[in-house]
Amino acid sequence: MTENASATRASSSKRLEPLRNIDAGPLNIAYYEAGPVDGPAVMLMHGFPYDIHSYVDVAPILAAQGCRVVVPYLRGYGPTRFREEATPRSGEQAAMGADMMALMDALGIQRAVFAGYDWGGRAACVGAALWPERCIGLVCVNSYLIQDIAGAMLPARPDREVPLWYQYYFQLERGRAGLAANRRDIARILWSQWSPNWQFDEACFERTAIAHDNPDYVDVVIHSYRHRFGLSDGDPQYADIERKLAAQPAISVPSITLDGDGDGVSPATDGSRSASKFTRSRVHRVVPRAGHNLPQEEPEAFAASVMDLIKA
Repeated sequence: MTENASATRASSSKRLEPLRNIDAGPLNIAYYEAGPVDGPAVMLMHGFPYDIHSYVDVAPILAAQGCRVVVPYLRGYGPTRFREEATPRSGEQAAMGADMMALMDALGIQRAVFAGYDWGGRAACVGAALWPERCIGLVCVNSYLIQDIAGAMLPARPDREVPLWYQYYFQLERGRAGLAANRRDIARILWSQWSPNWQFDEACFERTAIAHDNPDYVDVVIHSYRHRFGLSDGDPQYADIERKLAAQPAISVPSITLDGDGDGVSPATDGSRSASKFTRSRVHRVVPRAGHNLPQEEPEAFAASVMDLIKA
């Protein structure tokens, strides 16, 4: 990493623009791209309730080092749209992984580093587990993120259940109505709870919050949290992928997993609990003070992990 790259942070008004659009699977995906088209590709996948600006500092660091960087808006976010009105607004993990692979196909990218956190980390894990031949390596926050839906009803310790209030809220129609009416307020609360050391300002928050005005945001979010508890059916077109994911497949590509030691929803670990899910080289790192939105809070650490895989 260059000295200048590590010292520079984008202002809260900086946007990842211009955006491009491309038809990929059931979506017309809006995405930002930077860096040389012939460089090693990196797919940077954002989470809930965030958007592509989680990578506002990571993307230029990687592009400056010769990477082809692709940062898509997930289904239900920003200008990304479903191509057909009849397509179910699924937020299941299989759909997220399949969307990433469809985007790579549409862009003619054969292999890439899959990197992400939260929903985007889950998409990256799904891609790495099921399409390892397309994956140079995996960078994922909070380790192995493929959901064990069959075991979703097993309770955690009470202190671990408390931060998941939003997931239980979204199981109710009251929660759907609440998200539709108060999407910004809910996002602001989650940002603050999940990243207590991150002092984001109003411009930073609003830059991302407008991505949640997507007309499919509420439906995709509600479906995602109901499906992960086995309380909502998946889209039939992803049934085969979900069957494979139900087996909790191992990840057989070089991987670097990250935890933020200030993460308010997924506390940092030593990575040992998920070690058996990584059958190639895997390095686990804990990033001081970082919260759940680790790429935006500590972009140098995230970018360095991507570059470590590319250089290896």
